[in-house]
Amino acid sequence: MEWSDDAIVLSLRTHGETSGILEALTRAHGRHLGMVRGGSTSKGRAVLQPGNRITLTWRARLPDHLGNFTVELAKSRASDFFEERASLAGLNALAAIAGAVLPEREPHEAAFEGADALLEMIAAHGFADWGPLFVHWEIGLLNELGFGLDLARCAATGTPDDLIYVSPRTGRAVSRDAGAPYRGRLLSLPAFLLGRQAGEANADDLLAGLQLTAHFLEQWVLTPHNRAIPEARIRLTDLAARGMRESD
Repeated sequence: MEWSDDAIVLSLRTHGETSGILEALTRAHGRHLGMVRGGSTSKGRAVLQPGNRITLTWRARLPDHLGNFTVELAKSRASDFFEERASLAGLNALAAIAGAVLPEREPHEAAFEGADALLEMIAAHGFADWGPLFVHWEIGLLNELGFGLDLARCAATGTPDDLIYVSPRTGRAVSRDAGAPYRGRLLSLPAFLLGRQAGEANADDLLAGLQLTAHFLEQWVLTPHNRAIPEARIRLTDLAARGMRESD
């Protein structure tokens, strides 16, 4: 068995003295693991930093084996994430969420393309610019996994106007008037998710967006498998919360 593909490094753990187990998000083969001989050496780790774009070839005797990767660096961008605390938090959150919610070896090309574009934004721009895109990427993950949100019309009245809430149970939008009696139990719907460009958002909206997607990823994807939101993703929401307090 053999195939080659484009991929993004998600994580690397040491295996033996010099080898490593690489977790990668590939374009056509989904989230995939494999052994990289020499992956834990200084030369190997330089290539296999999370966030780096690579090309890899997987070989195994049988399709259900772990198999071995041979890897070539396509684009080194890991060092770009260390320039800002938020950038590193974004990288860690993306890798953790992809590793937690995407089934192994199940193709999700849109998730790969979205992650690659998002990493480019994280490496080059500030949190206010890429934060909304992170939320859109997570909504895309929910769609890919069959759990799409319905944010076009109010669940109660059918109106597309004045949508400011989301039902935490159904993932459907709720208008201001319809949600008023239940506002303490509803999630906030940020304006940048209402069909507008995912450009810069204010601190309140960014926090609301991250809380929204975290809620549904946990409720619909992780909890049924006895898993929780990764700590790296929680830290990203905490970072947005601190930004909101500082802007007050």
